[in-house]
Amino acid sequence: MNSRLDKIRKLIEEKNIDALLIKGKNNKRYIGALTGSGVYVLVTKDKAYQILDGRYIDEANKKTTIFENKVVPQGSYILAIIDLLKELSLQKVGIESQFMSIREYIDLSECSFDITLITNELGKVRSVKSKEEIETIRKACELTDEIFKEVISEIKEGMTELEVSALLHYWTLKKGASGMAFEPIVASGERGAMPHGRPTTKKLKRNEAITIDFGIVYEGYQSDMTRTISIGEPPKLIKEIYKAVLKAQNLAIEGIREGVSARDVDKIARDSIAESGFGDYFTHGLGHGMGLGDGELPTLNSRSEDILEEGMVMSCEPGIYIPDVGGVRIEDDIVIINGKGVSLNKTSKEWIILGE
Repeated sequence: MNSRLDKIRKLIEEKNIDALLIKGKNNKRYIGALTGSGVYVLVTKDKAYQILDGRYIDEANKKTTIFENKVVPQGSYILAIIDLLKELSLQKVGIESQFMSIREYIDLSECSFDITLITNELGKVRSVKSKEEIETIRKACELTDEIFKEVISEIKEGMTELEVSALLHYWTLKKGASGMAFEPIVASGERGAMPHGRPTTKKLKRNEAITIDFGIVYEGYQSDMTRTISIGEPPKLIKEIYKAVLKAQNLAIEGIREGVSARDVDKIARDSIAESGFGDYFTHGLGHGMGLGDGELPTLNSRSEDILEEGMVMSCEPGIYIPDVGGVRIEDDIVIINGKGVSLNKTSKEWIILGE
């Protein structure tokens, strides 16, 4: 039996529907289906179908074994799904509201199916990782540590932020990952005040902070780590900011436990930074779920209603960003094991000074 399909079928029972139509790339990957745009998956209470066009059939036959494949002309997926639903006498159908188009929704609705919109439910199914998933994410984090070590060994004064990004891409592939989880963030000096500062042609200077935020994809699963470093001694204010961010992160990691509200963990970090005098400069949520990619839970921010559970993996990334000065962010990936949060990243969080 496929335990992940079993989780989907449990959701089908909970939502009192006959079948769930899956289109989202990562949700398809989660249950072992092909992820191409021309592949839809229909899961019923006892079967699972891949509805796909001829471009995918050879790959489907070779890589997937738990699905019955229905080959259709390219672009006719919804028409074929409607026919299949009628053939199986299925009336109550769940669809992913984030991934299905309005046109697809209308086509299904006009055929008088009883449509249930699925929003965060599949994210919740994916949020609690198996031991195998946790080990894959752990390996991704190990590679991330190795890549970071290689990259900072090559960083020199006068190098551009874009050159640092190029090194991140190179070492990611060199170390055996399949690619970057997202476009890296490399922001130096005053640009460090931009939480999502993408790399530019700005040259790295001595005595200014450099924030490096990147993640990799390993066997489909992602990592995400941020460190703020410098070439030579950073300004006194930046070191003060760093101390405040590190304290907040350590307190938040201690607060990541089974049964705790994600909102409360965010508050731990936010209160700590406020007590340090920089409360107005922590401008984003504390963290997000880690796994296959977009849509991962839990969400750690002031509005979250998520409750942390054993096996969840999340980022913990407080930051302080002061316009015209710069910023600091420190980020680790945290897994809840035996009820407690454990960091999967081993890269030092002591201030790293290059060129000393």
